[in-house]
Amino acid sequence: MNTHLRRAAVAVAAVSMAAGLAACGSAKQAGGGNKKESKGSLTIGLLLPENQTARYERFDKPLIEKKIKELAGTQTTVLYENAKQDASVQQQQVDTMITKKVDALIVDPVDAKSIASSVKKANDKGIPVVAYDRLAEGPIKAYTSVDNERVGKIQGESLLKELGDNASKGDIVMMNGSVTDPNAKMYKDGAHSVLDGKVTIGKEYDTKEWKPENANENMKGAISSLGKDKIVGIYSANDGMAGGIITALKSAGFDKLPPVTGQDAELSAVQRILADEQFMSVYKPYKPEADAAAEMAVALAQGKKLDGIAKSTVDSGSEKKIPSVIVTPFALTKPDIAQYVGKEGFFNLDEICTAKYKAQCDKAGLK
Repeated sequence: MNTHLRRAAVAVAAVSMAAGLAACGSAKQAGGGNKKESKGSLTIGLLLPENQTARYERFDKPLIEKKIKELAGTQTTVLYENAKQDASVQQQQVDTMITKKVDALIVDPVDAKSIASSVKKANDKGIPVVAYDRLAEGPIKAYTSVDNERVGKIQGESLLKELGDNASKGDIVMMNGSVTDPNAKMYKDGAHSVLDGKVTIGKEYDTKEWKPENANENMKGAISSLGKDKIVGIYSANDGMAGGIITALKSAGFDKLPPVTGQDAELSAVQRILADEQFMSVYKPYKPEADAAAEMAVALAQGKKLDGIAKSTVDSGSEKKIPSVIVTPFALTKPDIAQYVGKEGFFNLDEICTAKYKAQCDKAGLK
């Protein structure tokens, strides 16, 4: 299967200027903020949720930092923290950012609900919060992510196409993400909208903290319960879990690995796809998402409107009509890899084609 991809375009126009400091109503209309004049230097906080998924340190952090400084000047300070999958730590990090009087805060929440009180604290201090990648609850002023339900649909559609006639000859196992992540529900709903009625779901799990070791244990349980001869495919919501699942499949002695989905186009997943161990992943263009977060944070910190940046709105569990930028994701199978090698937001040839994978790279035309 060769899906011709194109990089998602996120149209980013120049933001409208808010009225002067005296026009308080205009500042509120802009979504809040510290109402600092645009000529002043800014301090922007960036809180990412974990470091198990390579994308955050490898792509999201440097891309956001770079864009912020392009927009607000090299004198701008970006204060960064990673919660390492601990919601209470992230709440403390928000408190620290408030104490340091950041002008705006970008947060990718570990737990979208528990972060709400911290978002309110920041908002009460005049610090606008941009939710990044996951839709945080509380009075956030803007949000950017990929089309998360579309991610699940892509995974389900790809799995169905790969299974073909085998779809009716056994069971699939669904390995969903963490219940604390609102994106996980959207991936799950998207996948179910495609798979329900077309496959038999033998076992389904919500995987605690998205951890590969938890997915590994769940997969071992599924194999024991269903029997390895009955499993024809595995829906894995992301690449990290796919790695744990594949380890369990190999340990169980599968003669041929059933197709396993993924998401994030992690380096290890790209290599597994080349080695025919993982069937597919989902490529999410990190740059337009990172750029949108940076643009919204800088605009809010400067008291500007978001009209020229956010072209749509979303609702969270606590807020309505949140200005948003939604980026389109794409399926990534083996034939799709070559077109992204070396591009911003993807891996270069040396990273992918190590000695271990040289033969697979040569066969795939990665030279």
